[in-house]
Amino acid sequence: MNWQKILDDIKEQIQPELGVGKVADYIPALSKVDPQAFGMAVNTMAGECFKTGDADLPFSIQSISKVFTLTIALGFENEGLFDRVGREPSGSAFNSIVQLEHEQGIPRNPFINAGAIVVTDTIITHCGEKSTANLILEFARNLSGSSRVHIDDDVARSEALWGNRNRSLAYFMKSFGVLKNDPEDVLQAYFCQCSLEMTCEELARSGSYLANDGVDPVSGKQVATHPHVNRINALMMTCGHYDMSGDFAFHVGLPGKSGVGGGILAIVPGICTVAVWSPALNRAGNSHAGTLALKLFSEKTNLNLF
Repeated sequence: MNWQKILDDIKEQIQPELGVGKVADYIPALSKVDPQAFGMAVNTMAGECFKTGDADLPFSIQSISKVFTLTIALGFENEGLFDRVGREPSGSAFNSIVQLEHEQGIPRNPFINAGAIVVTDTIITHCGEKSTANLILEFARNLSGSSRVHIDDDVARSEALWGNRNRSLAYFMKSFGVLKNDPEDVLQAYFCQCSLEMTCEELARSGSYLANDGVDPVSGKQVATHPHVNRINALMMTCGHYDMSGDFAFHVGLPGKSGVGGGILAIVPGICTVAVWSPALNRAGNSHAGTLALKLFSEKTNLNLF
């Protein structure tokens, strides 16, 4: 497979779509990003990296971090985690509170905001709120092989200042007894994890364990168990793009997780991981050009799982 040519062809074809949509402006620190930016990287199971465009430009991975915190939480609690968070697609906005009330405070899945807050709460229970952000950061650095990966303090402050909807979700779940720790401690850790900053190259490298049965193909370290990797990839396929998850599965056919920073991480089991970044979002909060780029990738490589 000529990965470099495939990526360069995608970059050329995607040019007319750059800037279509809207950069996330409800978090002011994210509104300053160039909507025309585009980067893409592929990391193979042989440890090779191929990239194009702005693949070395750091960006806020936002909800893609939920894949990594889910991995950590499953390591702590195994299947018991799903007593407090479901495994079904939501069909609603990522920060919806209506569905949460209807279902007695149990979030539909770990990738909507309410579910991710519960996952962060689980990590705090096991390691203490003061060390949670550092544990998540260290985990991300180890996965990416890069000490440059960091929590963007400006984005974290912006998240906290404008995170009233997430605050409502946390306190609502606390009222149902779903959240075990102090909501403010959980939210602080959650805002920090969403503010992780990576490049496409670092993100593709970070997700490699999900394409390699839980083993980091470069270091050989077992990051997650086989059953956990199966669960995470299944949830990425069915729930990774909020209420457009079905559309992504239909057109791209790969497990993927998006973030409102414009990034998407996609997994091709046994072969490679793909990270793409383009900040302008579609109506569901997923990267418009990034989604189309992954559709092109799937078509050009014939790696659609279906």
